[in-house]
Amino acid sequence: MEVEAATTQRQPCKNAITTKQQQQQQQQQQLSTGRLFRSPLLVVNFVLMVVGSACGPLLLRAYFLRGGNRKWLSSLLQTAGWPLLLAPLCFSYSSRRRRREVEDDGAGAGAAATPLFLMTPRLLVASAVVGLMTGVDDLLYAYGLAYLPVSTSSILISTQLAFTAAFALLLVRQRFTAFSVNAVVLLSVGAAMLGMNAGGDRPAGVSRAQYCAGFAMTLAAAALYGLVLPVMELSQAHHAAARGAVTYTLVMEMQLVIGFVATAFSAVGMLVNNDFHLESNQTQAIPGEAHEFGLGQAGYYLLLAGSAAMYQCFFLGTIGAIFYGSALLAGVIMTVLIPVTEVLAVMFFHEPFNGTKGVALALSLWGFVSYFYGEVRAAKAAHRRRHSDEPPKPDHLDP
Repeated sequence: MEVEAATTQRQPCKNAITTKQQQQQQQQQQLSTGRLFRSPLLVVNFVLMVVGSACGPLLLRAYFLRGGNRKWLSSLLQTAGWPLLLAPLCFSYSSRRRRREVEDDGAGAGAAATPLFLMTPRLLVASAVVGLMTGVDDLLYAYGLAYLPVSTSSILISTQLAFTAAFALLLVRQRFTAFSVNAVVLLSVGAAMLGMNAGGDRPAGVSRAQYCAGFAMTLAAAALYGLVLPVMELSQAHHAAARGAVTYTLVMEMQLVIGFVATAFSAVGMLVNNDFHLESNQTQAIPGEAHEFGLGQAGYYLLLAGSAAMYQCFFLGTIGAIFYGSALLAGVIMTVLIPVTEVLAVMFFHEPFNGTKGVALALSLWGFVSYFYGEVRAAKAAHRRRHSDEPPKPDHLDP
């Protein structure tokens, strides 16, 4: 990600950005869509988001449907897969070390120590703060998914695009167009339609109060995650301005810290909630729940492990999309994946899909198409402008 280096001149306000920097940021945002189509690693991150977004909510909902009821545990599962990042990070460190040794041998200099981590202390603190925000967001989402059908929850979560756009405007000065504003309005109208129809698809055994609480917590989770995405983009931008380019290895290190802190937050919540204590029958809470689980003990632990792995794929793909594009792009990709989750929820859980949900889903897709069309137009305009500003080549000049 190319980010304009911060100016060394002192300004009256630390957050002031010159007009030239704003223009360069807007040009970078306009060119981002064109670069995305040529990035193989973005395709990999998109696949990770597809797998995580489609499978994660289904596995977590299956946990509640088959007898699970521990909200803090389901919150922990959404980030507990962070150790999976250790393998690629170790490979990256080994590769950097070999490359450093080759460079030192070629220069005839002594072997310099290869840093184990690329993160600066400031970026570490920022990632830890994002991890705490993610932990709270995971808890809100887990409570919502415990009481809402997956199809309803997915449409509500799609409203995070509107929150992402608003916070991106405030934090990273994301460029707004008529197409992005139209997308935000359409998503907001879709969520409002679901709110007016609240309770029409209430699952069996869920009271109206629980359904309304789940509805509110899911919207709160969407709003909080809409803040998390621009904060991650802003932290990457500040690091790039101070230390140079942001690499994908650094992105994985950020996700490692975010996942660790969010998991620790949920683990503390489990301790406070006595999820590790003995039940009345002298069995621990989680093994006791596994014994009574509808899919059996083996199915219980496989479902927990699968949920952790799928959500880790989702979060890694999300932060990768921010790295190669922007926070708003990550939100748009999440929105376009809604139909996949909707169809799978109806297929596997036989959830009702009424006309209101259909209209809300259509509005969500319309909003995505509006935003994407606007980005493509902006990328083409930036491409034409860039080529028109280039000086003519000497061999193209008349003698």
